Amino acid sequence: MTSDFIQLGYIVAAVLFILGLKGLGKPRTAVRGNALGAAGMLVAVVVTLTDNRILSFWQLGVGLVVGGCIGVLLAVKVQMTGMPELVALFNGFGGLASVLVVGSSFLEVQSADVNVAISDTFTIAAAATALIGAVTFSGSLVAWAKLRESVGSFGFAGIKVVNAALLFGGIVLGALMLGAPTSTGLLVGVIGCGLMLGVTGVFPIGGADMPVVIALLNSLSGLAASATGFALGNSLLIVAGSLVGASGLILTQIMCVAMNRSLPNVLFSDAPVAGGGADADEVYAGKVTSTSADEVALLLDTAERVAIVPGYGMAVAQAQHAVRDLTRALEENGTEVVFGIHPVAGRMPGHMNVLLAEAEIDYEKLIEMDAINPTFAQTDMSIVIGANDVVNPAAREDPDSPIAGMPILDVDKSQTVVVIKRSLSPGFAGIPNALFAADNSLMLFGDGKQAVADIAAALKDV
Repeated sequence: MTSDFIQLGYIVAAVLFILGLKGLGKPRTAVRGNALGAAGMLVAVVVTLTDNRILSFWQLGVGLVVGGCIGVLLAVKVQMTGMPELVALFNGFGGLASVLVVGSSFLEVQSADVNVAISDTFTIAAAATALIGAVTFSGSLVAWAKLRESVGSFGFAGIKVVNAALLFGGIVLGALMLGAPTSTGLLVGVIGCGLMLGVTGVFPIGGADMPVVIALLNSLSGLAASATGFALGNSLLIVAGSLVGASGLILTQIMCVAMNRSLPNVLFSDAPVAGGGADADEVYAGKVTSTSADEVALLLDTAERVAIVPGYGMAVAQAQHAVRDLTRALEENGTEVVFGIHPVAGRMPGHMNVLLAEAEIDYEKLIEMDAINPTFAQTDMSIVIGANDVVNPAAREDPDSPIAGMPILDVDKSQTVVVIKRSLSPGFAGIPNALFAADNSLMLFGDGKQAVADIAAALKDV
């Protein structure tokens, strides 16, 4: 009876996960989808706690309390600018949890009666979990460090060969486990290959590709959980892990298309080297025009349509609420305001959408790149806040540029472009931005939050 109750609970949780994921596909239903997913996880945890085979209830309770406290602390302490790093850590801990769970199950099987046959399914699932989970853990830690800008990107001659050797070695050791399913050494070897592959695989990837990497690591954490489900014979882990893995792969492909690159090109490219195309002196010398908040306000007072393009600089300055206030001031003045969202703006998929939603900006105003690009020619002013490479015309015009071919937001086609930045510093690609020196561009130097607030204040005085 208990077993039937657990399986029924797992079915309910799986259905809630599926409905939740479906709800997350649209802005209007995202909140409901998140609630359904959370409810599914609650059902899964409660049902699992009824199976008191490994730990006592009080031990499980202590784990829930400790984990809950850590979660609450992170939710309170981590700023929105730190969400990409936090997501990277979550992916990594998901992979580590899968490795630890399958490792404990492996040791449990190893210590059992020697006459008990170990199925090939368990062995293959354990090896797959160990390899994928280890890659996810170490790769996510490197991604976390890169997002914090604690480390840069680097590679060396032959790093692709090393990565291929590590992957091949992990697969071979996993295959050898079929002949020696109780070999701790082989399992440790698989984990070791995975840990090293995660490091050498993510380190060469450039910062501009990190949103793709975050999506892929999220997918790998799901695949590791699914493989753990096969090892444990847990249907819910298989379903939940498969959903996360599949959705992560779909998102990864969407991000690659947005950058006009293939996934192999992202994963197996050499470490980025700054350079290519024109240098900063050639692009900027005597061509950059500075402006002030008062001058921008005068231009906005007569604008009928304004497009705001957010980037990571907006997140750093925490300017989203100031942007909301400016938006409302413009709309009160009869101006149409929209937001141009590039798929890889920020440090993780959907970063800008989350920030703007936090500031209570309507989802209907957030327009994706393909939809807004044809309208820039009819836009009186585009305001770029902290974005760089995703608005750089070099991607469209300079075949020698490192970002050549990457789809961008065509803000340079607007009547006037105002770029809010602290300086002329380059973006992730490390190249100058010709937009800053365009004839129709004005540079408003300063902190993003303060600059936007100054424009809103000046607009009221016009």
